[in-house]
Amino acid sequence: MTTDMHLPSRPAAAGPRVVDISYRTVDGPLGPLLLAATPAGLVRIAFEREGHDTVLARLARDVGPRVVRARGGLDDAARQVDEYFAGRRRSFDIAVDLRLTRGFRRTVLARLRDVAYGTTETYTSVAARTGRPRGARAVGSACATNPLPIVVPCHRVVRSDGVIGEYLGGTAAKRALLSLEAA
Repeated sequence: MTTDMHLPSRPAAAGPRVVDISYRTVDGPLGPLLLAATPAGLVRIAFEREGHDTVLARLARDVGPRVVRARGGLDDAARQVDEYFAGRRRSFDIAVDLRLTRGFRRTVLARLRDVAYGTTETYTSVAARTGRPRGARAVGSACATNPLPIVVPCHRVVRSDGVIGEYLGGTAAKRALLSLEAA
């Protein structure tokens, strides 16, 4: 179900370098999720606890000032998210725009897409796979700032002691995602 979000008026795009962001929300077992995309792909997924209006305002500042409610442009992403929550999808076939992350964090996010559905890896093992075996904390930071949770599955990364660790959507959401994938 799509939910309209109303933002304060924003200035019109000023030239060809300005990127429009389209968005919609989808309801799911973790509450409403904001999906936002640029012409290059899905750029942000946000949990309700992050404040959807705040996330959209940040996107307008960091990506481009024209933020518009999607008129069907995010239907495929919304369908894939719905299929994931229904247990009918194990990976996503969605173009992603990783412009909100750079450097080592981007390297980590690229590796996270290789963590298989229903499995977990430790922050330490992900760090080793990125060539920085002592970079577990940096992996944790990359996961904590992941702009595309669920699609880039940072919820599959856990602590070496078996504790699931923190999650942008909250530990209950991380636990729910891991349980969904274990079913």
